[in-house]
Amino acid sequence: MTKFLCILACFCTCMMFSQSTPFKISGKIIIEDDQTPLESATIYLETVKDSTLVTYTISDKNGEFVLEDTTYESTLNLTISYIGFQTYSKTITIGKEPIRLEPIQMQTANLLEEVIIRSRAPITIKKDTLEFNVSSFKTKKDANVEDLLKELPGVEVEEDGSIKVNGKSVNQIYVNGKPFFGNDPTITTRNLTKELIEKVQITDTKSKAEAFSGEKGDGESKTINLTIKEENNKGVFGRVSAGGGTDERYEYAGMVNIFDNEQRISVLAGGNNINSSGFSFGEIRKMFGGARSMSMSGSGGFTIDGRSFGGGQGITTSNTAGANYADELGKGNDFSGDYFHSGSRSKDASKTQRENILPTSRYFTDSESTSDNTTDNHSANMSFNIKIDSTFMVNFRPSFRLSNSSTTYERQEASRDENDVLTNQSETASFVESLGKNFGNDLDITKRFGNKGAFVRVNANMDVNDASSDDFLNSETIIYDDTSENISRNQFTDGDSKSKNFDTGITYRLPLTAKKFFVDFKYGFGSSNRKNVRSTFDFDEDSQAYEDFNTELSTDFTNKNLRHSPNIRLVYNDDKMSFRVGSGFTNRTIENADRLRPELSLKQTYNFLDLDAYMNYRFSPKSSVNFNYDFDNDAPSISQLQPFQDVSDPLNTVTGNPDLKPSQTHGLNFGYNNYDFQKRTGFYVYANANLIENKVVSKTTVDENFVRNTTYTNVNGNYWMYVGSSYSKDFKIDSVQTVKFRFGLSGNVNKQVNFNNDVEYAATSTRLNPSLGITYTWKKLFEIMPNYRLSFTETRYDLDDFDNRNFISHNLGIRTATFFPEKLEWRNDINYMYNPNVAQGFQKSAWFWNATLAYSVLKDNGTVTLKVYDLLNQNTNAQRTTTENYIQDSQSTVLEQYFMLSFSWKFNSLGSKGESRGGDMHFMM
Repeated sequence: MTKFLCILACFCTCMMFSQSTPFKISGKIIIEDDQTPLESATIYLETVKDSTLVTYTISDKNGEFVLEDTTYESTLNLTISYIGFQTYSKTITIGKEPIRLEPIQMQTANLLEEVIIRSRAPITIKKDTLEFNVSSFKTKKDANVEDLLKELPGVEVEEDGSIKVNGKSVNQIYVNGKPFFGNDPTITTRNLTKELIEKVQITDTKSKAEAFSGEKGDGESKTINLTIKEENNKGVFGRVSAGGGTDERYEYAGMVNIFDNEQRISVLAGGNNINSSGFSFGEIRKMFGGARSMSMSGSGGFTIDGRSFGGGQGITTSNTAGANYADELGKGNDFSGDYFHSGSRSKDASKTQRENILPTSRYFTDSESTSDNTTDNHSANMSFNIKIDSTFMVNFRPSFRLSNSSTTYERQEASRDENDVLTNQSETASFVESLGKNFGNDLDITKRFGNKGAFVRVNANMDVNDASSDDFLNSETIIYDDTSENISRNQFTDGDSKSKNFDTGITYRLPLTAKKFFVDFKYGFGSSNRKNVRSTFDFDEDSQAYEDFNTELSTDFTNKNLRHSPNIRLVYNDDKMSFRVGSGFTNRTIENADRLRPELSLKQTYNFLDLDAYMNYRFSPKSSVNFNYDFDNDAPSISQLQPFQDVSDPLNTVTGNPDLKPSQTHGLNFGYNNYDFQKRTGFYVYANANLIENKVVSKTTVDENFVRNTTYTNVNGNYWMYVGSSYSKDFKIDSVQTVKFRFGLSGNVNKQVNFNNDVEYAATSTRLNPSLGITYTWKKLFEIMPNYRLSFTETRYDLDDFDNRNFISHNLGIRTATFFPEKLEWRNDINYMYNPNVAQGFQKSAWFWNATLAYSVLKDNGTVTLKVYDLLNQNTNAQRTTTENYIQDSQSTVLEQYFMLSFSWKFNSLGSKGESRGGDMHFMM
């Protein structure tokens, strides 16, 4: 492998010295009518023979522009475009000497002509929208939307499919302004092909109601809208795939889409036993699906883009099926809906070693566990946008959820003191079945008044949950004190929990200056009612049934939470700057009625002051800065307040504290981003800080047998600060060779004031994470993408008996892709992970190598793929976790090496009149 990489690197270096002509063209753009500079005009160069894009830029606030690049061509076409002006074109003779053009005067365009003529500019800036012309960005053959986004300036796509634009996360992707298969962006980006798309539009995220009322988005997140070519808005397209491999590994998936102008129907289904979400389609690295990018929860479940696909770590077998429908119901009225089913079974075996830190001593806990979890989830979502007239809109979004799960769990645990003397041990076996039902609905009613920006909006959100569970527990705990206490449990618990949450509010916007300066008057009301009943029965040896009611381990309470929140806010918006500053008051009443223990019932009332401020300033279309401040209050939860003794864990008794105060959080956020279209450089930095007063923390005491008693208390002095930054630079060596360079640096400081065995202390953790990535591309031949990530962690304590901790980990990777011969594509993804700090018995380092070989058949509509997962058979998930109270090393079941052969086939009948293009077979699911 090392020889291969060296040869490939030398070959790339030699190719970089290919000869081409460098050029520099500069000029100034002015408006003919008043001779003022024209900012944000798009200037681009194309080849004369086939209109291939060579380079482009955007004019600055003085109308100045510079085009620098290299080319093999002797002449190029220069084009300048801007919405509302006639397009300017000129042929330029390329030479080595810099070219300075005479001032270019842009003439106002006829509005009717502007509507008819489609802009070919690679980038167009329309106020708060950045628009990319897809035909100007070259990708590999059969590229999907994700491949396209990776080519757009300022856009970053991570391996898990998450997207950022100049550092801001993309949380919505629309197709022709409508959701495409719910809110999972990867279904859109990985399954729609580039050839269908005409424009990519990027804006600040805002709701339908906010867009209708003319409000600005929050600026913290982005929305991407993909506009389909007009001739591709009618027809059928999709793909299917299936694969089988060693160790009985398999995967299958299929998706079909029917477009009929505004009406869209999509259906998908899939299944696998390789820890994938089930949406990958068998070609290239996308066959790996979510195998390395899943989000695992502490309880063993995993989630992809907010949707649950399983119940456990380890090896997961999943199946999925769903349908999406979108249509326009009359002029201005939109509807979309989707149904989704996901089922899975996850098996895992894990072990942990934990060093528990006490003020004057240590003790050590070893544990091993196994779990077998099965889930079956159904969800349905609908969205209605009804435009009553030009000033009145109603939006409502109902949703439904049904979830069944069962879990078999076994665990063995033992604790020893510093002299390796056993102090306690336990064995637990349980079986839990649960059923959950949920109904939610969001409603917005917006009425606009006049043309100055006034509106009134009423919003209401409702959420109803009903959950039940059957829990069988068999456990034995031994505490080795003078009497060697033995706690045995053989119990059944019938759980029933119901909740109803309702939030409503009204907003009235009063314009102070038409369409710019406003005052918002708001009032919010919230109501939450929760009933929780857990009836625990001990096993009766005489009757051989669970019939002895255990009051100590049972609960029966009703919780009510009421909130009133008046608020006033000043809002200012224009093309350059937007800001808001507001203040509010919150009255919250928490009431809990305990039927089993009436003496523990309580009622608490809290009054809060809320403050918020936000500012965003655009220096130019290239750069902007934003700042945000929030002062929030958070009341303690009922479980923290109620002085009920929870003895469900024999080794840790938890008791609430009714004297807790609400916590207060000061939050600061700062962000700056800049993308220079002339220099192909991008930079962003963002910083967050939180200072928490009266934070609610756990206060635990540990006896001589390491049995814990926990309650809650308030502390001051907690803070958290985070800074992240990224710099990227694109180099264009010539018309076929490019280099992308990206350097990232992030770090955080976290101070936690807490208690350890009734002793207050502070732990300050500092983390620093530099990263470096380079992408070298020779179009149509190959790509090389090395990357390196380093992580430093230092934790310092203010107690002399606590040792300061330092950790470091390394992650080195390289991805390669070759595209020759023409129909063959070979990809490698190699990672080396080294964690020198983990304990003995855990794997400290590992090479992780995935390889994929794909060959196109059937006129490029079919793909045969051979992939190897974990080629070196070294996959590991050993990790070290550090907190204020412990250091833990853990390792659990992972997906091991397998080989898989698969076949995928795409079909497409999209065309101006529905003519067949690509595969012409009919597909039925």
